[in-house]
Amino acid sequence: MRLDKYLCDALGATRKEATKIIKSGDVTVNDIVQKSGSCKVTDECVVEWQGREIAKPGPRYIMLFKPDGYVCSHEDGFNHTAFVLLDEVKMEDLHFAGRLDVDTTGLVLITDDGQWSHRITSPKHKCEKTYRVWLADPIGADYKQKFAEGIELRNEKEATLPAKLEIVDESENEVLLTIVEGKYHQVKRMFAALGNKVEHLHRERIGAIELDEALEPGEYRYLTQDEIDSVWN
Repeated sequence: MRLDKYLCDALGATRKEATKIIKSGDVTVNDIVQKSGSCKVTDECVVEWQGREIAKPGPRYIMLFKPDGYVCSHEDGFNHTAFVLLDEVKMEDLHFAGRLDVDTTGLVLITDDGQWSHRITSPKHKCEKTYRVWLADPIGADYKQKFAEGIELRNEKEATLPAKLEIVDESENEVLLTIVEGKYHQVKRMFAALGNKVEHLHRERIGAIELDEALEPGEYRYLTQDEIDSVWN
């Protein structure tokens, strides 16, 4: 692919704008300044503009460590949208593959590939999501069994699908909960149905994709090819 076409696709720029960007001398390919739009760019090339890597044209798959206080939407009248944490072009094309509540932290996946995100969010695919949960009150001795059997939620016609509860630290009322659904406020409502309250909720895993331990709250990175492909497995 020509460099000018690459920039048009990656930045949403016109051919004229791409040519101007290239002639500025701020574009490098594999650390070498390129001032010609005809420069050939392959999949192995690293293209940077003003020191920032420009993502290759095509679908984007992003892992974000969502902090507390951010909503998973493009607009919100009261809270910051998590999109302000991204330094990306064509932001309007991106969407969340499974949202988190404003006060829930942890793994969020962002993409512009609708089929890929549908695989994560569609109930029929039963994609697992694992949450680390801190409760207000002690963990009941029957919690594991009740989650495994399914829990009746208020205003729901059917019980939740079987979920897996693991006790992490009884003294801190800390557990791991893995569910395969995504009902509204589901984790909080499940524990509320058992007479307990979620003090803090943190998502650690979606399918086979785990939150990168190297990421700090508010940071993000692109998924590896193996992580992307795991959603289809």
